[in-house]
Amino acid sequence: MTDRVVNFSPGPAVLPLEVLTQARDDLLALPGIGISPLEISHRSSWFDGVLAETEANLRRLLSLPDNYRVLFMQGGARLQFSLIPLNLLRGRTQPADYLVTGTWSQMAVPEARKEGQVRVVYDGQGAQFSRLPRPDEYFVGSDAAYAYYTSNETIQGVQFLSEPVAGDVPLICDASSDFLCRPLPMEKYALVYACAQKNLGPAGVTIVILRDDLLGRCADGLHTVLSYKQCAKEKSLLNTPPVFAVYIVLLVTRWLLDRVGGLAAMEALNRQKANLLYTLIDQSQGFYQGHAEPGSRSLMNVTFRLPDEATQTAFLAGARERGLAELKGHRSVGGIRASIYNAMPLEGVWALADYLREFQVYSRR
Repeated sequence: MTDRVVNFSPGPAVLPLEVLTQARDDLLALPGIGISPLEISHRSSWFDGVLAETEANLRRLLSLPDNYRVLFMQGGARLQFSLIPLNLLRGRTQPADYLVTGTWSQMAVPEARKEGQVRVVYDGQGAQFSRLPRPDEYFVGSDAAYAYYTSNETIQGVQFLSEPVAGDVPLICDASSDFLCRPLPMEKYALVYACAQKNLGPAGVTIVILRDDLLGRCADGLHTVLSYKQCAKEKSLLNTPPVFAVYIVLLVTRWLLDRVGGLAAMEALNRQKANLLYTLIDQSQGFYQGHAEPGSRSLMNVTFRLPDEATQTAFLAGARERGLAELKGHRSVGGIRASIYNAMPLEGVWALADYLREFQVYSRR
């Protein structure tokens, strides 16, 4: 284990070490079965148990009411950009209202416009997506088919810490990069989805949680694999699911329940990690310049810049030498991005904090 680095990748992201250890131990042959989880049939009784326990764990973590379905789908967040309007906007005269607060919510809009009318009720591009809207800066129309937002923008490092005001309009959330980082009042949502490769597991599976009444509104006559109704009817076994990826999600949900102690405890740890880095940024007298405004800062993705490109390059080189990996910001915005998802241990954040302090002192000599 001595050759493992501290992985700040925005995704695929760090997984709990005990999850990796369990997966390693099971990789050649599942106990009592003799087949690898990479080989086993999705029609096996073992995988039936995996699906059932994973759903049960998600319901327990989220205190999920009975009138919500849990679907295990494929295609990542980008497919959901299309599936949501395909199922909920096609053939309707109602518009859909979108809050654009960063790259990912921005990318969802043109996909929705292929199926119907879209109103962008807030666009933060003018502020370089450095903050989230105040309640008086947007209005979700009562005639909207749904209201859509992204709870955490990984690239810009801004995060909603409470739900946008949508009234009685069905609220839909792309929670791909902060799902299970804290408790969610699920009764406020009509649909929440999250691709796994941030907080849940490896790439390949996407969790979709939707309310029964919203499922009833979904369009009929869609291609089978694009229909929420069909996926729900077939209990996520419409086609061969990513068996191994779902199995890892199961192990992560067990870790959250048994080791972390649930989502309230997970949120407390995430706040501790994020506050450690943001405090250093704020106390650096402008040496580290945070991108997100303080009231909009993400618990998952800490984004900042250094005084100039040369200093930034030196910072990244020094970080790599210390085993602090994947800190370079997204190519579209540059800078530094430390992704500190659920599985990032506190010790990893302490290591980065120590480096931040030392690099600032060294650079000012």
